Amino acid sequence: MLSLVHTPKVANTVLVKQSPLFASLPEELIHEIAQHFHLVQWNKGGFINPDNLMTQFYFLQAGQLEMKRNNPDTGREVTLDMLYPGDSFEITTLLDGKPHDVILEPITSSIQLVSVPMVMMRKWLWTYPELNQQFLPYLAHKMREQEDLASSFVLHDMTTRLSRLILKHINKIQHYTGEKEDEQKTHLINGLSDETLARMVGSVRQVVNKQLQYWRSQGIINKKRNQLIINDLDAIYKEANLMHSNMK
Repeated sequence: MLSLVHTPKVANTVLVKQSPLFASLPEELIHEIAQHFHLVQWNKGGFINPDNLMTQFYFLQAGQLEMKRNNPDTGREVTLDMLYPGDSFEITTLLDGKPHDVILEPITSSIQLVSVPMVMMRKWLWTYPELNQQFLPYLAHKMREQEDLASSFVLHDMTTRLSRLILKHINKIQHYTGEKEDEQKTHLINGLSDETLARMVGSVRQVVNKQLQYWRSQGIINKKRNQLIINDLDAIYKEANLMHSNMK
């Protein structure tokens, strides 16, 4: 099992502010806590040591990271979350101190993480009410995403789920706050294979590919390798049974 590559570089306040947990903290507090963060690189194909997730709290600084679970008996996999720059993990372990049975895998060739000891992060949550004010809304947001994921698998067919997935991540790109030149690199629909999209909607590659090919034949999308270009956004909203205002 390959370990993460810890660089000697200490994260500065600009990098720490990329996380929504810390972005709105007072400047003095940001400067105080930033000295405890370090940069970590994780290359695609490597696996994180589970012990790291028990002792270190991370948020993503650059790249894309998939969080998934699998059934060892059937080999089926489902994506629980797709992490963008600024997203944190492992929040579950941070709260209960127990291992979290998930698989973490870089989507991009490498990702950059910002790390701080888990015990330090817990101490800050108890010590600084300003941090709690940022943490609780972020936690609620993640809980709502998991609730939406679970209900979508039960209540909607695959076409609706795939349509809403595309719209969800178009919405994410509208709220992207990183470097402008990296905007399209962090668009979730770019760079993902049909197999990955299938995991995200609880289906299989062949079914997702068939739906994408149908949309392509109708001129709704254009697909080049692992990139989806939306030509008719109204048609995707219609497939998702949503109005534009519902996604804003």
